[in-house]
Amino acid sequence: MNVLVVNAGSSSLKYQLIDTVTGNVKSKGICERIASEGSLIEHKPANGEKIKKLIPMANHSVAMKIVVDTLTDPEIGCIKSVNEIEAIGHRVVHGGPYFFESCLVTPEVLDKLKLCLSFAPLHTPAHLMGIEGCTAVMPDTPQVLVFDTAFHQTMPRKAYFYPLSYDMYEDYNIRRYGAHGTSHRFVSKAMIDILAKKGKTEDTKIITCHIGNGSSISAVRNGKCIDTTMGFTPLDGVEMGTRCGAIDPAIVTYIMDKKGWSTQQMNDYMNKKCGFLGITGKSDSRDLEDAVANGPDDPLYDRAELATSILFYQIKKQIGAYAAAMNGLDAIVFTAGLGENNPRLREVVCADMDFLGIKIDNELNAKMLRQPNIIRLSTDESKVEVYLIPTNEELLIAQDTAEIASAFHGTRTK
Repeated sequence: MNVLVVNAGSSSLKYQLIDTVTGNVKSKGICERIASEGSLIEHKPANGEKIKKLIPMANHSVAMKIVVDTLTDPEIGCIKSVNEIEAIGHRVVHGGPYFFESCLVTPEVLDKLKLCLSFAPLHTPAHLMGIEGCTAVMPDTPQVLVFDTAFHQTMPRKAYFYPLSYDMYEDYNIRRYGAHGTSHRFVSKAMIDILAKKGKTEDTKIITCHIGNGSSISAVRNGKCIDTTMGFTPLDGVEMGTRCGAIDPAIVTYIMDKKGWSTQQMNDYMNKKCGFLGITGKSDSRDLEDAVANGPDDPLYDRAELATSILFYQIKKQIGAYAAAMNGLDAIVFTAGLGENNPRLREVVCADMDFLGIKIDNELNAKMLRQPNIIRLSTDESKVEVYLIPTNEELLIAQDTAEIASAFHGTRTK
């Protein structure tokens, strides 16, 4: 089935057209600066050069029409007609307490999605605009929502419940929701398949480390998430590119009092001015790794070493905590931007973990940079498998969409 995977932002719209039978990406691209001056589309056919084109886009409906026109263009497109797009899958950041799995878009589902506006005020309006844009251009094509939070809905109450007064949960649905669930689900399933080939088919215990500009770590037992580091929002957990991660809650009110900041100013500070950026002035981990590699003579060295060591230490602690929570550990998976492309991160995190029997091939690990393959990093002596598994959230979204849309097509033809 040809599935168009859509990831809509407030002023952008990323897309991939995926053949779910082969898993091949036929084309992909992004519309940027929607409803602004200088709007453009960047489109890349599977076996062609990237094409940039400036073109006015008043809204997401116009952007989607441009995407369809590009996909069906005789010269740069990959399909002859819009009818070859059999379903549309949307990445949705937050499903709140309402969505526990991927689902078909219906009027009732859209009403519930609007209730998630308070949980993800930056993302949910964009998701709704993306859905509306697709409906305007392809009104008869089934659309499916795939939620980042859905994978974490299997957490037990002791993991997702915050020790606030109970009315905060009852009245405002305050609890741990997690994020990056689509990525954690994809790589944990891949790891379960690997373990099965090695004879481990029952009581699998996996820790998935999605480490990028935004980072989260999950404990996955028998394919089900039992805990994750991101919480009520994606601000929780380990240090990130511009986010502080978990801190003493009293720090928030202390800083607001000292600075005279509003809640919005404090929220912006924690989300956009902390983490790597707050400590070093740089949010890109590559700048920090270059400074560490250059040594003490580099003016950024001291703070770069501090910022990265904080993250590495936090990941190591979380692995130990989740191994305890699951009463053992079969595998650790590294994925996402830093997880896949930062050998020093993987080496430091896995070092001095003798109590778990973790041993990786440091020489092999050092070579693993910007490559698309699943790689085993652990040695034969290691009691825990350590793998680098590139994430592919778009493929998982396409697969969920194909499964649900196939049932929809079947119902419609009866």
